[in-house]
Amino acid sequence: MKLPDGPRISPALQLILTLFRPLETLEEYQKRYGDIFRSNLIGLGQFVVLSNPQAIQEIMTADPKVFESGSANQLLHPLVGDNSLLLLDRDRHQSQRRLLNPAFHGERMRAYGKLICDITEQVTNDWAVGKSFIARPTMQKISLRAILRAVFGIDEGERFEEIQRLLCEMLNTFDSPLKSSFLFVKALQKDLGAWSPWGKFVRKREQVDKLIYAEIQERRQQPNLNGEDILSLMMSARDEAGQPMTDRELRDELMTLLFAGHETTASALAWALYWIHKLPKVRDKLLQELASIGEDKDPSEITRLPYLTAVCQETLRIYPIALFTFSRILQAPFQVMGYDFEPGTRFSPCIYLTHHREDIYPQPKQFKPERFLERQFSPYEYLPFGGGNRRCLGMAFAMYEMKLVLATILSRWQLSLADNHPVRPIRRGVTTTPAGGVRMVVTGKVSQTSRVRSEAIAN
Repeated sequence: MKLPDGPRISPALQLILTLFRPLETLEEYQKRYGDIFRSNLIGLGQFVVLSNPQAIQEIMTADPKVFESGSANQLLHPLVGDNSLLLLDRDRHQSQRRLLNPAFHGERMRAYGKLICDITEQVTNDWAVGKSFIARPTMQKISLRAILRAVFGIDEGERFEEIQRLLCEMLNTFDSPLKSSFLFVKALQKDLGAWSPWGKFVRKREQVDKLIYAEIQERRQQPNLNGEDILSLMMSARDEAGQPMTDRELRDELMTLLFAGHETTASALAWALYWIHKLPKVRDKLLQELASIGEDKDPSEITRLPYLTAVCQETLRIYPIALFTFSRILQAPFQVMGYDFEPGTRFSPCIYLTHHREDIYPQPKQFKPERFLERQFSPYEYLPFGGGNRRCLGMAFAMYEMKLVLATILSRWQLSLADNHPVRPIRRGVTTTPAGGVRMVVTGKVSQTSRVRSEAIAN
């Protein structure tokens, strides 16, 4: 079968469109070229974009040895380093996943429940009726403190205040489509001094590194490492030869967890607050469900609420934070949907286009949490955290955190959008985020009386 077609415009123009009009460009390409098409971005090369669940399943369920993924995602290297789980393949990738997996599942994850609720209360305590705030940076404070506690076992003290501040400043280097180009175009990654964009990023990264290495050295001097945090877990681990992780390996994995563990969740929470307060029916239904479990809400009970879960799922469907799963580079001849591909082909399953298929999600532009109560979707139809052996390790943790943060905020505060204008996604580095961060206004504090009234309505 003839290989799939794709846009004929220059790779430079394709990159510009990808940076500045990511959703519209993808939709135009799919409409013109179908579920499988080729694209070519300057500096990144050619890749095959897929949004057909059958094609995605064929790739995700293939022998992992047929693909390399780490080498296909080198644009993340400046953020996470050589030894990041995101950039590893084969045995090293599998062993690191096995090491980190327990930290984000089971009892260890559930132990973070009260902590997440407490952090949310602390961050929102200074809200006042009539005052406005921007949702995304506020949610970033919450998600960053939560992942710092999970990773280090502590989120207080001068060192951790500095890590929080510098990490946010470092990632804000890429907080617009134009600034994101520094990640996509290697030729722009030149340190021309402290005032140059890349130079500023490099210096922030060096400062974060210094703080992380200081923490590692301090831990190494302790007689035993019995902590429940992820750093203690990694420092206690030994490879097949009995060797511990090096400082550099620890640093790269910590940077990966800090970056991936809070940036995406902050944007997802901002989107959730936007949709909940843009659609009164969604907000009312959610408030009734929360009221049905009483005032002293147990975290495990909150996370089992079906409508709250559906709201989070629909938030991640309509505007997924990552538009693509991790790319995979073919290592041997392979067939997908009848097409024969040669080694060296790079596949990029598109989360956004898959989530907007009319045949799977009728009226895909509408925010309808009910669709997740009416049917289950396969992991090749709904994949906000990627899939296969590269699926996000923190998926369960992210969903757990989203539900608890939203429940805590909605149970304590009455909010509204500062204006009713539609908010569109814009690029922020390798992810997308709500343009403007979603400005909101505090309209009231939930009183005991209103809680009782809500419970009566719910019952």
